[in-house]
Amino acid sequence: MMSLRAFARSAPRALSRASSSVARCQRSSLIRTARPTAFVRPQQTSAFSTTVFRRAAESETSEELSAKLASEIEFEESVQENEPMPASVKDFLQNGPFEIVDIPGQEEVVLTRTYGNEKITVTFSIADLQNYDPEMYDEDSALGDDLTEGRQDSREAEEAEDGLEGEEPPVPCRLNVVVEKPGKGALTIEAVAQDGAIVVENLFYYKDAKLAHGKTADAAHASQEVYPGPPFGSLDEDLQILMERYLEERGITQALAVFAPDYMDMKEQKEYLAWLNNVKGFVDA
Repeated sequence: MMSLRAFARSAPRALSRASSSVARCQRSSLIRTARPTAFVRPQQTSAFSTTVFRRAAESETSEELSAKLASEIEFEESVQENEPMPASVKDFLQNGPFEIVDIPGQEEVVLTRTYGNEKITVTFSIADLQNYDPEMYDEDSALGDDLTEGRQDSREAEEAEDGLEGEEPPVPCRLNVVVEKPGKGALTIEAVAQDGAIVVENLFYYKDAKLAHGKTADAAHASQEVYPGPPFGSLDEDLQILMERYLEERGITQALAVFAPDYMDMKEQKEYLAWLNNVKGFVDA
């Protein structure tokens, strides 16, 4: 899980910072004792020794940074090797109705499919991992109540059955779902995938389907001027249920709710490892 990985990353960093601090103190002491005596002409030795020291220090820092990056890369590779692809991800990719667009180096993941004459796009981002605030999803909060209502008993039963009780749940994953029809505009659904369920937060309609994606600044600005409609949770209960069924028919199901957070976590691991390698390659160049 993301929380465990983050803890594992922070532990070696803390130890490394402590050891680096001791090493810097030792080097500083050696440098002070190695300074030239008063019998050496300061103007001649000062410029030369300072330049040599600066170059040596810069080289030493680059070597230390490269070694630390190599250590982080080794650690992340071991994590990746010991964490097989989650069954939820493997099953969804093999049997799900969506095609996945995952461009290395980018935060967003896009799922696409057709349903009759409709084009359906689901987008989520690993940025949710960096922006995650547990207090927003606390079960005492209003959003937490919406996410956990009606699912607490089933989750506890699943945990007991799988022996996962006490394990940190996946980070909630925000989904942006767009359903388009030729010449009819698009519906945009903002939802959250957590605990194996999808909770719809907002529902928008756009006469121009381009506004639903907001890929340009003009489109994003124009979409903000469209009447957003009431919060989904304030709609008639039967209307909410029928809309949820409408989305399920189009693949916005429990399988997606489990897949998205797991894939988001897996992609973050992959992107972080690639980032480490890119930075090390730059430092070593």
